[in-house]
Formats: sequence, C-alpha cells, structure tokens
Amino acid sequence: MRAGWYERNGAARDVLKVDELPTPQAGAGEVRVRVHASGVNPSDVKKRAGFRGQVISDPKVIPHSDGAGIIDQLGPGVLSARLGERVWLHSAQFQRAFGTAAEYVTLPEALATRLPNNTDFAAGACIGIPVMTAHRCVFADGMVTGRTVLVSGGAGAVGFYAIQLAKWGGANVIATVSSEAKQAAALHAGADIVINYRLGDVAEAIRKEIGPDGVDRIVEVDFGANLPINVKVLKPGGTIVSYASMAAPEPALPFYGLMAKNALVRLVLVYSMGAEATAAACADITRWLESGDRAHQIAARYPLAELAAAHEAVEAGAKIGGVVVDLA
Repeated sequence: MRAGWYERNGAARDVLKVDELPTPQAGAGEVRVRVHASGVNPSDVKKRAGFRGQVISDPKVIPHSDGAGIIDQLGPGVLSARLGERVWLHSAQFQRAFGTAAEYVTLPEALATRLPNNTDFAAGACIGIPVMTAHRCVFADGMVTGRTVLVSGGAGAVGFYAIQLAKWGGANVIATVSSEAKQAAALHAGADIVINYRLGDVAEAIRKEIGPDGVDRIVEVDFGANLPINVKVLKPGGTIVSYASMAAPEPALPFYGLMAKNALVRLVLVYSMGAEATAAACADITRWLESGDRAHQIAARYPLAELAAAHEAVEAGAKIGGVVVDLA
C-alpha cells in the first residue's frame, strides 16, 4: 500500500516520507479500512514535530488519527454485516504507530463509526477528533435546550462544529472570532450572535447582547487566556468547558471569582473520555449527521504525495477549515 510516515521528529519536509509499505491485516476485534480521505489535525503535526517532548517509540509512524473510508476486511469477532460499511474514524493513531495517512488502516472496530450516506468521505475525515471534542464540550454536562452557549473561536475546527451541535441541541449560541472572514464562518455554522473580540471589550459586548444574567455554558479554545472574560460573563452555576490552553499552558486560576459563580470547570480530551462516553458521542454524532445537511469547512485538499504540504498548511494556522489528504 502507499503510505506516508516518519521515523524521527522534525520539520514536515525533513522527516515525512511517502512510499510503499506492507498492507496491514485486521486482527481480533479489528476492522481494516480502505481509507478514502485522511484528516490532518493540529495534534498530528505537533506529534510529528515532537511538541512538548513527544518522542518516536516505533520504527515507523504513519500519522493522523481521523479519516473516512470503507471497511474491506474483518478480524475475528467482528460481525460480518460490517463488511463494506462506509465509516468515519477517530483516534486511529492514539497509542498506535499506524494512522490514516495510508491507503489502508487497521483499528479496533469501535473506532470506526458508520458514515451516513449524506456525508462524503472528505467531510467524514474532518469529523473524528474535532466533532467528538465539540460534542463533549457542548453536552457533557447535560442538554442545552433553551440555554445560552458561548463558543470561543467559533470558526475553528472544534468551534465551528460546537456551534452546530449546540444549535441542534436547542441552544442560543454566541461565538467569538478574530476577523470578518471568521465571522462569516461562524454565522454559516448557525451562531445567533458573533462578536469580533479584536474590536473592543469582548466581555462588555457579550453582556450587552445577552443581558446581565450571563451565559450557561462556555466552550473554550484557550482556557488560560480567556479566563478573565469568562469569569465576567458566566452565569451563576454555569460551566466552562475547555479543550486547549495554548497561550497559558499552566494558567493561574481566579479561585474566588469562579467560586462566587459556583462555577464548574471541565477539561476535555477525547482520547481519555472513556469507552461509554465515546460510544454515546459516536452514536449521537451519527444521529446529528443523519438528521439534516451539516456544514463542513475544508480549507485545502492534498494528494498523499504532498503530505508534507498538508502538514505545513495546518502549522501555518491561517486556514479556516480542515485539511484533508485524499487517498482514493
């Protein structure tokens, strides 16, 4: 099979290779998927670069956790009905050497979820970690019907889907963005109100839009950097749910400000959220996909031969939407 891989950490063009590797065979409880599209997440390029001391523990690493394709082989213990099923994949390369940047990938069948016919493979490759993170952030602490949800970074990979899921759940959604182009993206996702945080006091702008009560739930892309804003706009008894804190990896916690709000702070990492929560999220996401036409942002698509360029596009950070590597 054709595959991309690296054998050491480093810059994309220095370490990524594309060539032939042996085609894997499905083991017990596994499926093999003929990958049609592979999604490139920030975590994939950080892992390749050796971010925060991540090191290579296998001779070859095929990157990417997310993807979409068709199950073409079943391992022992997998129901025969799954053969030929269209699927979206997540966590394929978590604690495993071989991810989805290859024509074939084997993985536990629970990591391959049925892809509805109304969703193409490129969109399916963008679901995985971003949509599961968004789902966990929006729904981990209960339904949002009639509630107000603030989505920080509403044009980002997670934020864009968090807006859609929150609207699907019956919430009033406010999103913050940093440009007119990102404002358009957040509105396309369905946000009721979009605020450009570069144009003034964002906390004041939010409270002006929603009144003094505040927001019920905050989906946060940069926990440490936005804590001062979130303490101001959170409703008493509200929840801050965050999946990243890049600007301040070890933030100081405004304890009494949060205590005064009886606030709940939840941190989200899809890889460790547990089998029961993961299965529930996958089932819910499938229902969401099937229940209507969903918006998907694909900023760029590359052939496998241009894997390094795909990684560089993610690292550049200027894109609005996901990056996909096409394999079929």
